[in-house]
Amino acid sequence: MSGRFATLTFERTVAAPTSTLWQAWTAPAARAVWASPAASVAVEFLEADTRVGGREVSLCKVEGQPDVRCDVGWLDLQPDARSVNYEVVSSEGVTQSAALVTAEFSAADGGSRAVVTVQLSSLAEDMEAGYRQGFGAGMDNLATVAGRTMVLRRVIRAPRALVWDAWMNAETLPRWWGPDGFSCRTSRIELRTGGEWLFDMIGPDGTVYPNHHLYGEVRPTERIAYTLLWGENGPKHADAWASFEERDGATLVTLGMIFSTAAEFQDARGFGAEELGLQTLGKLARFVGAA
Repeated sequence: MSGRFATLTFERTVAAPTSTLWQAWTAPAARAVWASPAASVAVEFLEADTRVGGREVSLCKVEGQPDVRCDVGWLDLQPDARSVNYEVVSSEGVTQSAALVTAEFSAADGGSRAVVTVQLSSLAEDMEAGYRQGFGAGMDNLATVAGRTMVLRRVIRAPRALVWDAWMNAETLPRWWGPDGFSCRTSRIELRTGGEWLFDMIGPDGTVYPNHHLYGEVRPTERIAYTLLWGENGPKHADAWASFEERDGATLVTLGMIFSTAAEFQDARGFGAEELGLQTLGKLARFVGAA
């Protein structure tokens, strides 16, 4: 069977800066939030390594149908600007398509613009219509998710292993977590994939804020992904992740949060969540002796 070729372009304007859009596009925890093109499709990530030479493997599951496997390989990553990856789609061991995906990001109208070009080669069957629908829905999801994503960054002048150990140690995490003047009272803590941290954050005025973190992924020294709940098994507040990158002996810590609704995101910004989050990273820096 001769291949079928198509070049597809998807463009979206996003109410978020390019740095936030980039995190939503590349961070595995964020990709897991917006990847599903429809409520009837469950996406399971088997592997995710967003760096040049890294790969991502996921399964799209629809009840009553064979799983569709997607293998992604990252070829080029220029932070906040451009990414290139290949994508191979298969089902029941038969390759359905191969594609080269180029994403370009730029500032636009107080936010940012994403332009994604897909050079598609359909193999077992004509995949163009499916790609138009799936990528179109995914880009809509991406724009919505990026618009309620908060990203905080700080370079901490300490080795990555030291910063990681301060974060992922049950004894030390409660000692520095939270904004200036806040303290933590822990009920349960187990910092591992599938683990949890149940605690109260106590404000300077004595106000108690119940928290429950559920850890979906812990990749030692590199990243964690977790869900924030309002109190023990309460409503979900946000999907979050933290990544740790080496920078000439220092560590770039990126803390990302996708709020459950746009209203929650706006409320968080309104009470100064960005500044409070940066205070938390500042406490981490002081804890490891880097500030």
